[in-house]
Amino acid sequence: MMHKMEKLFTPIQIIAYGFLGAILLGSFLLVLPISALEGQTTAYIDALFTATSAICVTGLTTVTTIEHWSLFGQFVILCLIQFGGLGVITVTTSILLLLHKKITLSERILIQDAYNLNTLGGLVRLTIRVLKGTFLIEGIGAACFAFQFIPEFGFLQGLWKSVFHSISAFCNAGIDLIGQNSFAPYAGSALVNLTTMVLIVVGGIGFPVWWDLLRVTNKLIEERFKPRLFFKKLELHSKVAIVTTICLIISGAVLIFCLEYSNDDTIGNMPLWEKIMASFFQSITTRTAGFFTIPQNELRDSSAFLCILLMFIGGSPSGTAGGIKTVTMATLMISTLAVIKGKPDAELFYRKINYAYCRKALAVSCFSLFVLLMSTFGLSIVENADFLDVLYETTSAIGTVGLTRGMTPNLSLIGKMIIIITMYLGRIGPITLALVLNPQKHKGKICILPEEQVLIG
Repeated sequence: MMHKMEKLFTPIQIIAYGFLGAILLGSFLLVLPISALEGQTTAYIDALFTATSAICVTGLTTVTTIEHWSLFGQFVILCLIQFGGLGVITVTTSILLLLHKKITLSERILIQDAYNLNTLGGLVRLTIRVLKGTFLIEGIGAACFAFQFIPEFGFLQGLWKSVFHSISAFCNAGIDLIGQNSFAPYAGSALVNLTTMVLIVVGGIGFPVWWDLLRVTNKLIEERFKPRLFFKKLELHSKVAIVTTICLIISGAVLIFCLEYSNDDTIGNMPLWEKIMASFFQSITTRTAGFFTIPQNELRDSSAFLCILLMFIGGSPSGTAGGIKTVTMATLMISTLAVIKGKPDAELFYRKINYAYCRKALAVSCFSLFVLLMSTFGLSIVENADFLDVLYETTSAIGTVGLTRGMTPNLSLIGKMIIIITMYLGRIGPITLALVLNPQKHKGKICILPEEQVLIG
């Protein structure tokens, strides 16, 4: 099946069109009367918005999930979230494996593109491990949530909420079955907070980091080297992703704690340990998850701007998170420092970063920033809202986060379309869209031009 598609489209086009096809199918299912609760009707724009949000694992919703969608509608949304989190290529490969179909070379290239890897070796095995790891972690997360939700809602409803929220958190979707206030009722629950935060981080750190950690762990057991050498034996990508993630989480939590400490509308009236937990939750969820335990519209402007920065960065590559990615940001910073210091190469952890990756990081960041600026400009024209709220909404969409300061349910038709397009671009990646439009434009062309200088700065 993928082999036939490969003849018609490039791998990047298959990924982009695959997500688009899933969105349209999901919107068709959600607009059916069976998907809504009795007495509720669903406009197609809301069905399309919800399907896009679920597939793009964003979490922005124009209708309250628990109050609008039936059990069937919730199941469709959950399937879309799982599909979006794993990716179209992973899901298609899984179906082929279940049908015992042979994975061809062209299909392996598709998997390689989906995971953004540099090798064709062991890709099918990697896909299987991704699926096993995903379902294992989601299962553990559901079991943890069950201790809270089953006693509260009964066995069947509690089990459904546990499974739904585990998948939604791991896929960094942020869609919940609690209500308009998301996880705010559980701001003091260590079980719900810690389970959600761990699922978000594990899903957002990226699948390649998983396997690198397992590889070094197995080597530690077999070779019995000193544990202090564990980090040193990781690949550069894993080191950058882990260190950047930890720095962003801690710095974000500390700043939110300080900025919101006396804000009675957010964490001001909480006990100290709840303030700390809520600060860490806010820092983690802004990096593309979308759940919240404190009202976003009550955040101080400084805190909201900090959250915008965290949302734009997002998680790590080849995971379930969005944003420009932690490794992209780190590469940009290291490249900038290299230029400032007059160094010929970008260096990190005693390794040189290939110049091609520096260029790619710059392209991804610039294109994402351009999409963000255009969507913010467009939304500010059609919506009568505070500029900070508009920027918060569009950054949440481009970063596939799902947090809002109250704008989403009140968006106009054009406003909804702007956010839908922004969520889609944020999921497939602006640079991917650019390649989709004309991927072979410069292939095979060799052009030698005279070199001239331009003034910079």
